[in-house]
Amino acid sequence: MARIEIDEHSGFCFGVVTAIRKAEEELDRTGHLYCLGDIVHNSNEVERLKAKGLITIDHEQLKQLHNVKVLLRAHGEPPETYRIAAENHIEIIDATCPVVLQLQRKIKTAYDSNPPGEAQIVIYGKTGHAEVNGLVGQTHGQAVVIENDHDLGKIDLDKKLLLYSQTTKSVEGFRHIVDEIKHLKPDGRFESFDTICRQVANRIPNIREFARRHDLVLFVCGKKSSNGRVLFGECQQVNPQSHLVSDISEIDPAWLEGKESIGICGATSTPRWLMTEVQDYVARLLEGETPVSSPEKQPE
Repeated sequence: MARIEIDEHSGFCFGVVTAIRKAEEELDRTGHLYCLGDIVHNSNEVERLKAKGLITIDHEQLKQLHNVKVLLRAHGEPPETYRIAAENHIEIIDATCPVVLQLQRKIKTAYDSNPPGEAQIVIYGKTGHAEVNGLVGQTHGQAVVIENDHDLGKIDLDKKLLLYSQTTKSVEGFRHIVDEIKHLKPDGRFESFDTICRQVANRIPNIREFARRHDLVLFVCGKKSSNGRVLFGECQQVNPQSHLVSDISEIDPAWLEGKESIGICGATSTPRWLMTEVQDYVARLLEGETPVSSPEKQPE
């Protein structure tokens, strides 16, 4: 029978672990808690916590709430969210990741000390991503977000440029953007700040090595995870026999044929219990048992 291994470096990052711990502590006490946005970009984990009493809301729904508790997830929020909460007497359970919080403060300080008419804050990140929205909020919406080379036209090359990065972007991608801006702006009025979380970035060399030593890789990840897409891309580069699945329902038994070593890994938003579930399911397939289509009960 094939060897099945779960990557020991995969799974929740520190910020997500903290957010889920804070949510579960409150749910254990009261059985009820609001969360602004999905607590993690993994629908399976969101559903598990929903069963415990976690209610996911959006920003419009937040405005309608009064005298309740609301969890702010690891991605962070703009100042406007805190203002609304204060006005509506909402108690905030703040689970903003310390790395994100530090970046927010850096960007706010830079914005406050550099007049918009003279300097431009540029953020390398995904437009509309929760973390990026929180970062842009530190500049009253004035920061420019760039995702790739095609967005470089948004930059005002006549101004001093201050470049920061969403914490979960790749180091290689950030360095490429730095080089491109330097080429476009030779006057030297450009500063870049590598604000990528190393707990996330360091997973790239680890996951490359993990994918390299297996015949087949099952990358378990929610469809909304930008970090997951980056890490899955790294797996595919070194091992074309890599497949992204959100849960056991997306596993094709044909992938397992002739494979002697199967690796299971995931994103910083992938719960360990879900990777274990995939491992167990694959083992049953290889043993010739009739697998269940879904678990009877998700692990606590």
